[in-house]
Amino acid sequence: MSAYAIAYEMQLWSNFTYFLDDALDGDQFEQQDERWIFGGRLDYRQASSLAGLSMVNRYGTELRYDAIDEVGLYRTRQRRRLGAVRSDQVDEWSAGFYWENQLGWTDRLRTVIGLRYDYFDFEVDGLVQRNIHGVDLGANSGAAHADKVALKGSVIYTFSPQWEAYLAAGQGLHSNDARGTTISVDPADGSAVDAVDPLVDSLGYEVGLRGFWHERLNTSVALWALHLDSELLFVGDAGNTEASRESRRRGVELTAYYRLSDEWTVDFEYAWTDARFTDSAPEGDEIPGAVEDVVQAGISADFAGGWFGGLRLRYFGERPLVEDDSVRSGDSTVVNLRAGYRAARWTLKMDVLNLLDSDDHDIDYYYTSRLPGEAAGGVEDVHYHVLEPRTVRVSASYLF
Repeated sequence: MSAYAIAYEMQLWSNFTYFLDDALDGDQFEQQDERWIFGGRLDYRQASSLAGLSMVNRYGTELRYDAIDEVGLYRTRQRRRLGAVRSDQVDEWSAGFYWENQLGWTDRLRTVIGLRYDYFDFEVDGLVQRNIHGVDLGANSGAAHADKVALKGSVIYTFSPQWEAYLAAGQGLHSNDARGTTISVDPADGSAVDAVDPLVDSLGYEVGLRGFWHERLNTSVALWALHLDSELLFVGDAGNTEASRESRRRGVELTAYYRLSDEWTVDFEYAWTDARFTDSAPEGDEIPGAVEDVVQAGISADFAGGWFGGLRLRYFGERPLVEDDSVRSGDSTVVNLRAGYRAARWTLKMDVLNLLDSDDHDIDYYYTSRLPGEAAGGVEDVHYHVLEPRTVRVSASYLF
């Protein structure tokens, strides 16, 4: 059994489009989020047997409540508020109940079946009746709720004490912004808009092989696919996400961890993903921002005297920035270094992030923006954020 309480507050100023919408004051805006989060989990595990077969059942529940005093969007100039686009108070409840059954059919074959029920309740209360654009936002307040039942299952076959294969499939979900579940009026111009589904279904499959080789190599390979009923996409000129079309992803993941000696270990991970919208649309079927190739590799050491450390590399390949794949981002590589020392209950650690001080792009988007002096319609271009510069971080921890 566990429980938690979190106090959270954020103020974030952004300007994605510069002077596209407001040639005088600019397009800067502030996002405000102030909330308390309460939650907990209760889990019970019971070992038994069924017709002489080894069986383990697990039952549990998860609860969460977000008491959002204010979540708002404000037009600003030099971080001073000019007026609210939208500001709301939100109460969001969620509860999940699940059951998992593990059954050993033979010494080599076992199955895992899981069933989960989720319930979400959203209550949105507008704090601003009429916004900076003169739009009446009263109709956007309201309540919504939704629930989903998800079934998951796996079949695992053990070839030897070192090797096993598995086949898995399962349903899932992601939740949308509570404000989108009750919206009926666009805060930008007052036009009618449709509310989004509170919960979006997903369905995934995976088949894999994993095992050990000569007690030094731990490796696995997995083929997988995932279908989403609605994709969430970033909208550059609004600085938020919006629900989009159905999508499917499929890919392969490879991992290998090799112990060179009692002190030294090397590891390598590679993932390839093909992400597409499933419907046919004139703009294309590529999902903007979906990374195709990811590589992680590293070497680490843990010495008997208490010293430890590691060197890690992360590579993100090119990715489409528009649906027809006519514009793509560049790739990015970052190297991080860690060194530390353990003594009794103390651990001292130093991390050097972006060791090579790379200026590769951390993220890329493609949309329209306008600088002073440019045409009123703006210019379509790639907008990016470079990796954080070389950073040294020192930390200490004590175990009670």
